[in-house]
Amino acid sequence: MATKKSGERTERRQYTDDEKAAAVADANAIGVCAAAKKHAIHQTNVSRWKNAAKPAGLEAVASANDVSASAVTRGEPAKKASEPVDTSKPAEKSESESVDEGTPAPTTKRSRRAKKKARSAARKEKRRPARKYTPSERAQILETAAKKSVTEAAEEHDVSRFSIYDWQRKVSRAAAGQGDSPTSGPAPQEIEEQRDKEILGEWHKNPGLGPSQIKNQLRRRNIKVSVHTTRRVMEDAGYRPPKVKREPHDERFEAVRPNHLWHLDFVQRHINRASTFTLILLDDCSRYATGHGVDDAERADLVIDTFEEAVRLHGRPEMVLHDRGAAFWSWRGISRFTALLTEMGIDQIPAEHKEWNGKLEVFNANIQKELFDVHRFYDLAEMRRRLAAYLAWYNHQRTHHALGGLLVPADRYYGRADEVLARIEAGAGRELGDGLDLRQRVLELFKVATHNGVPEVWLMGKKILDLSK
Repeated sequence: MATKKSGERTERRQYTDDEKAAAVADANAIGVCAAAKKHAIHQTNVSRWKNAAKPAGLEAVASANDVSASAVTRGEPAKKASEPVDTSKPAEKSESESVDEGTPAPTTKRSRRAKKKARSAARKEKRRPARKYTPSERAQILETAAKKSVTEAAEEHDVSRFSIYDWQRKVSRAAAGQGDSPTSGPAPQEIEEQRDKEILGEWHKNPGLGPSQIKNQLRRRNIKVSVHTTRRVMEDAGYRPPKVKREPHDERFEAVRPNHLWHLDFVQRHINRASTFTLILLDDCSRYATGHGVDDAERADLVIDTFEEAVRLHGRPEMVLHDRGAAFWSWRGISRFTALLTEMGIDQIPAEHKEWNGKLEVFNANIQKELFDVHRFYDLAEMRRRLAAYLAWYNHQRTHHALGGLLVPADRYYGRADEVLARIEAGAGRELGDGLDLRQRVLELFKVATHNGVPEVWLMGKKILDLSK
């Protein structure tokens, strides 16, 4: 091959059709590199000619056009469009005809792409939609596969061969006692009917709960179902989601242990035109309702009596948080409730913003949705009775999103969260009930503390020994 000297300009070489055909024939026989070296032609040209080789006929015209276009890009003079390409002459063979007849004609990138698309379209046409097979259908398909073959059973029943192989493996493992057989058990339709029955049964029992809450209630009973399925079943039965406006929260706090902080607040309701005020005491760490009371006005007597009863049952909290209502706080002097907290050694925190008492505000909204919007009360006595039953259900049976979705307030308040979660994961959800027995619950009823350097002994939230005296 002639070398190019520095500063010397060489003329572009023009190749005839015979030279191109000979180079392509040698490239097919001995390779591109050897053919390029033999004919003193650059390897790029030989490769392009080889890939552009097509059968005679109309494809030869396209090949000639491709060669002309490539020549233009290289700066070579292209053939005139007026010069016809005579493909009927038997003497002149195209590049593909000069190749050995035993070797298949090389294909271009365009033809390879077309073949790939055709194969992909054929696969899509053969692809069957996914469907579920009942145990009886699986047994029939496996019986056909045993009599004939897996391929014939797949073609006869229009099922994938891989599914049949998978069912055969599961049947073998079931015979060895390592799992369930795919040919036994209820049909998918029966399973869906039982699932819908469980969802609607829980919703009719507690109509104030939403789909995610119903899903958590069922999961605690070891019934696994998605929120989407629960919502679809409930909407088919007449459920309509409420329109709730949610405000973004930038800051959030939570007590580190039970009885660390209690929330107190009144919520007003009307029972047959009679105004009622319900006092709720809520533990911040566990969302456990430690006490409640009902009266016709916001009175300090109700606050003191309800708080003392809650302390007697659950122990003394370290701090209390409430708004600046007249029953809790006095703008002039010291209120009776403040004096009680000072006597018990409990810190009092008046809320400066309504967001501080947000946990109890959400609790009041849930009472409205799950109790007062569902039941109609004829008198105050019935309202108190149903409120006590609701709070008992809320504390020990209603799952809470803030506790992970599976725990109830009593689980965290009594320190049994890990045990309950372990029992749920072990599949003991249906027999879980209220968790541990009441006799197994332990609270901090006996405590030794110091106040201003003086030791004090507390029992059931009451000071029984003061060494300062």
